[in-house]
Amino acid sequence: MTGSTDQGTAPAKPKAGQGAGGEKLETGRGVARAESEGPLGASWRAEREAAQERVMPAGQVVVSSPAPFGAGGLGRHLKEIVEALDRRGPPAKCMCGPALPHAPLPPSPLRDELQVSGLATSLRLLTRFSPAWTNLRQSVAFDGYAARALPVAEHLIAFNGQALKQFGAARRLDYASISLLSANSHLRRVVRQQAKAHRQYPLEGSWATRLLRRNLEEYRQADRIYVASRYTWESFVEEGCREELLSLFPFLPDVRFRPREEPPASPTFDVVFIGRLCVAKGVPLLVDAIRRLPYEDLRLVLVGGWSSRGMRRFLEESRARDSRIEIGPGDPLPHLRGARLCAHPSYEDGFAYAPVEALACGVPVLVTEDTGMKDLVDPGVNGLVLPTGDLSALTEAIDAAYHETAFSG
Repeated sequence: MTGSTDQGTAPAKPKAGQGAGGEKLETGRGVARAESEGPLGASWRAEREAAQERVMPAGQVVVSSPAPFGAGGLGRHLKEIVEALDRRGPPAKCMCGPALPHAPLPPSPLRDELQVSGLATSLRLLTRFSPAWTNLRQSVAFDGYAARALPVAEHLIAFNGQALKQFGAARRLDYASISLLSANSHLRRVVRQQAKAHRQYPLEGSWATRLLRRNLEEYRQADRIYVASRYTWESFVEEGCREELLSLFPFLPDVRFRPREEPPASPTFDVVFIGRLCVAKGVPLLVDAIRRLPYEDLRLVLVGGWSSRGMRRFLEESRARDSRIEIGPGDPLPHLRGARLCAHPSYEDGFAYAPVEALACGVPVLVTEDTGMKDLVDPGVNGLVLPTGDLSALTEAIDAAYHETAFSG
């Protein structure tokens, strides 16, 4: 019903110099290399695309996510699933959020863009400063709207936290299977990790607690759960999920992230963070680490938007006290071209596109033990895997990178 016989096989832990799928990789400064093709090269990408296709269900599939197609982490997840299905055929039917005004997409008869309205709109003013309530509102509203619009098909793949009503609708339409894409680790782990983050930096609330009951029921109902990393796989097994229900769907960096031809010409040592500026991503921890270091030519570049009033106040005050901190949204690629280091000290991340894209550009990375893509890091060569939430370890790692003693490649 849902694809190949290897869907329930646990992903093996790769050795140093191997990718997440165990493929042999050569290593160079700041990056894992596949043969002579450069960072995360063509053969590595082809193997992962084939692995994506193998675990997809055969037949007509509907994929749904409230994110705009291809935008942000969830939108990128959605795009990769749809493209894997399209490569296998028949093309997937996709339901997603409306395209962003600055990034319009060409119309497609196979992609329905669902604009959530009604109750969600009336609650917007009440929830706009609460990430927890905003996530819950968006999840419930999209799920109901997508359930009413669900077309006739054979299989459904929906994203965790916004699938319950769609699951019910798919059952009533006699779908052969209903599956879940878990964008993060098991939500019980997410709750624990976010609680750890907010104890260290009580700047904002946790969205995960609001969605825990909904996620647990989705896990119970799903015929299959797709995960993006060994880290996420293990989190489900630790919570009692049967391994035969899990399938590994490995994600890929966008093809535009390629090795830079020359070293960065910037006179400053730029440490770049890319993503949502929130406590759970370790942003306050990173700010504090930078502020501990005295080097005038050290610069922290935060590429993203803050997630709450608390984070906005913290970052604005930090920037006022330390002119080496820069903040702003934008395309991450130009920042990675000039970066000496990419830091992603997240307390929990099921995959994490940003550090993978940094590796693809030849930029070394600092990630935590709770980051799904950590298996792509060859410690001491293209990056370091640090204890989660450890300010001293993060500070020392940035200091070592600054003095060019952290990486041997």
